[in-house]
Amino acid sequence: MKNKKELARLKRHRRIRLHMFGTDQRPRLLVHRTLKNLSAQVIDDTKNKTLFSLTAFDKEVKDKFAYAGNVKVAEFFGEVFARRAKEKGIIRIVFDRAGYLYQGRIRAFAEGLRKAGLEF
Repeated sequence: MKNKKELARLKRHRRIRLHMFGTDQRPRLLVHRTLKNLSAQVIDDTKNKTLFSLTAFDKEVKDKFAYAGNVKVAEFFGEVFARRAKEKGIIRIVFDRAGYLYQGRIRAFAEGLRKAGLEF
């Protein structure tokens, strides 16, 4: 059984997803957080396709940081993710924080995305 915090997060996520939808012009960027990792994927909900995904265990991030569970890594990972998404032609997104509170690593990841030029 999942703990109360995780169940509350999933409830928030379901409630938020009712109003959030990614299109081919503006796909949805979903971020997932664990204690030791951060992962993100860009999804086109009209076609139910994942356009691009990346985790903080990527070689470029791992070469610079040994541990992927802190704010500095989250911001750098945001910059790397935004750069690679722009290479694939993704410039504007809808940011889906998956029910996580907008603080800590989620906020640092979002700021890294903005710093590298993604619009949301």
